[in-house]
Amino acid sequence: MKKTLIYTVMIMILCATCAQKPAQEKAEPAGKKVLVTYFSATGVTKGVAEKIAKTANADIKEIVPAQRYTEADLDWRNEESRSSLEMKDLTSRPAITDKVENMGDYDVVFVGFPIWWYTAPTIINTFMESYDFAGKTVIPFATSGGSTIEKSCTDLKNTYPNLTWGEGKLLNNPTDEQIQQFVDQFVK
Repeated sequence: MKKTLIYTVMIMILCATCAQKPAQEKAEPAGKKVLVTYFSATGVTKGVAEKIAKTANADIKEIVPAQRYTEADLDWRNEESRSSLEMKDLTSRPAITDKVENMGDYDVVFVGFPIWWYTAPTIINTFMESYDFAGKTVIPFATSGGSTIEKSCTDLKNTYPNLTWGEGKLLNNPTDEQIQQFVDQFVK
């Protein structure tokens, strides 16, 4: 009898506790999942990518060439340098390593690069052709010593016309405010 009374009291307490808890509200839809990817031959674009990733609360992934570029490879004045030869050949697709394993998880993908010969380095084409970007917004950003980003954006849009592109931006030594304004266009 004592055990029955104890069990009854416990059940009543449990029921009272459950009745006092408010019904759980539906979970708010999660925000956009964002990835910042970048190719950086000298570290300049990497610094901008890190600022974007921090501001957007995004994951970050470097686009790593299978064969790193040396200083001689990057000598744009030498017509026989690796970068010069790659940029002359529109079919050039330098191999990349360390791929993004979960690309399907992302809604927004920022793609950063230094501008070479007025456009994106051919390794960016390798990256773009390595994944399915359907349903994602792809946003280019670049660094440059003197070029604008317009030709890079036009070339990418023409090469990959079926993708959803956000307006690209040249970000040379951007302020925190400039990064915030750029990110806010795509991530809210």
